[in-house]
Amino acid sequence: MLIGEVAQRSGVSARMLRHYEKLGLVRPSGRTGSGYREYSGEDVRRIFHIESLRSLGLSLREIGLALDDPGFTPSALVADLIRQTRERIAAETELLTRLSRIDAAEPTDWTDVLKVVALLHALASPNADTRQRAALTAATPAAPADETPVPVEALVDAVLGEPDPNVAGALRWALARSGDDSAPGLLAQGLGSPDAGVRKRAVQTLAELPGERAGRQLRDALGHTDGVVRRYAALALGARGVADAIPTLVDVIVEGSTDTDAADALSTLASDTASDTPAADRIADRIAAGLVDRLARPGTTAAARGRLTQALAGIPGPTASRALAELSRDEDRAVALTATYLLHLRERDGR
Repeated sequence: MLIGEVAQRSGVSARMLRHYEKLGLVRPSGRTGSGYREYSGEDVRRIFHIESLRSLGLSLREIGLALDDPGFTPSALVADLIRQTRERIAAETELLTRLSRIDAAEPTDWTDVLKVVALLHALASPNADTRQRAALTAATPAAPADETPVPVEALVDAVLGEPDPNVAGALRWALARSGDDSAPGLLAQGLGSPDAGVRKRAVQTLAELPGERAGRQLRDALGHTDGVVRRYAALALGARGVADAIPTLVDVIVEGSTDTDAADALSTLASDTASDTPAADRIADRIAAGLVDRLARPGTTAAARGRLTQALAGIPGPTASRALAELSRDEDRAVALTATYLLHLRERDGR
């Protein structure tokens, strides 16, 4: 076959075929009487082999080695190609993310673009002080003219990956001030991370976000498999007056990790709802009943029973008073003494 027919059958231009010949990749088997290149069936198969290897991302030099070296083994080269491809995808993904965040900031001119780029670089700095300054700048620009809208996705990624507690606190503040309704949903994705640290930072940040959307995500987190996530969600919801957090707060008291905070949250929840209305009384009674139920449950340790008894001190209403009166006769002397003392304080204060 002449070069034109080969080009037509293979889809490789005559110019590229000549280039392959110049590099020594293809050597036409013969020449016609007029001196034209003549390709055999084997030559055409080699051309198809070259094109197949090019489709994998091999350079022409690598293709030459692969086809001509009898001792060549493809495994190392393929592994290297996989590595290079992954690195290229990672770099392109990072670039796409950066461009998307710049676009989300809706810059009006190149000055705005450069401000966003500088802020994104600062948030990714290896220096904690630089990251913290960037977070504070995002939350409180020095002047309206300096205000640079930071894409909420960038702030969420930054806070989820931030190991420094001071920087993380500044980032949480920046997110809370952003007022972006998409932040709770983005943070909720962090609750599904395999990294416990990321999950903890996600729920901590949700706890500091105002609004019902954050509240809904925190309610969902009450059923999370991670006890730390459940604990932070319950403490935040208790402070917001959400009664759904009561069972988890009782569990936290039993566990003893942050039992004082959990008891305070229950007290706040009961006090915020305490009034002369039947609905408010039911909340206080529900909390007291939950504490009493755990006190009576088999397997509850003596230390946990002591903490549960102490938690009843902050719960108003007759249910808590009756529970303390019953506990003042408890077989556990420490529980009985604690209940007696708390009951005395309630009677003195007229509760």
